[in-house]
Amino acid sequence: MKAPEEILAVWSKFHDFPMETLTKAWYYSRSQDKKQRSVELMKEHKAQYGITGNCFDLALWLLDEFKKAGIKAYPIGNELGTEEAHAALIALDRKGNRYLCDLGDQWLQPVLIEGRDDAYMGDKLSGFYPAADVQILARQNEVEIIYHRPNGKQSRQTYDTQPVMETDFWQAGEFSQNHVYPKPLVEVRLSYKNETAHWEFDNWKSFLSTTEGLFPDKPVATIEEWVDRIGQKTGFDRQFLIESLNFYKQLNNGSRR
Repeated sequence: MKAPEEILAVWSKFHDFPMETLTKAWYYSRSQDKKQRSVELMKEHKAQYGITGNCFDLALWLLDEFKKAGIKAYPIGNELGTEEAHAALIALDRKGNRYLCDLGDQWLQPVLIEGRDDAYMGDKLSGFYPAADVQILARQNEVEIIYHRPNGKQSRQTYDTQPVMETDFWQAGEFSQNHVYPKPLVEVRLSYKNETAHWEFDNWKSFLSTTEGLFPDKPVATIEEWVDRIGQKTGFDRQFLIESLNFYKQLNNGSRR
């Protein structure tokens, strides 16, 4: 179920890239025209501030890297053109087998979704998603993921696997970047004991998800404390964190729309 080395080599360039909406808010407040950043601009911001972006940013950047490596890949998405949109990619190996690549949901590695291939398994798999085993249920034009979490908890997610034209995908990204949801989000893959865990900052609360269970962080009340905590997990520029978190505070206080 693992991707071949040429796909993994590209994917591994993003192993320490968080998924976050802080950049969306920060860039929305600074830019005048297009809100969806080019890959070139994303790279500049990463070098200057350490920042990455949301699921559209990460998918577009990964797609660009696949192209440069000569790997066929295409965008996919659910509810594109809405505020609930989610973006990911499908990469193809040399035999044409498809692999789901989702940096936005912080997968640990791509996973085979070709139900007809001999390597395909519908059993629970470890090592693909932080703090959970996954089952891959491949169907025509979609794939359902069952996440098996600690204590027997389950959740499900379905991806539409039909290709999205790149021009349409960029437009969907532009729509997403123009709609700042008022609850900030940061997701990071972190080493924890003998596994890769998932740390999340979501609407002014944070917690670590592991195979041992979920561990909430101690509550904090000030922007400065959140800057310290998020900066420690991500390495993001301190002034960037101050500006983006203050934007969200102002948004929630009703002073921005």
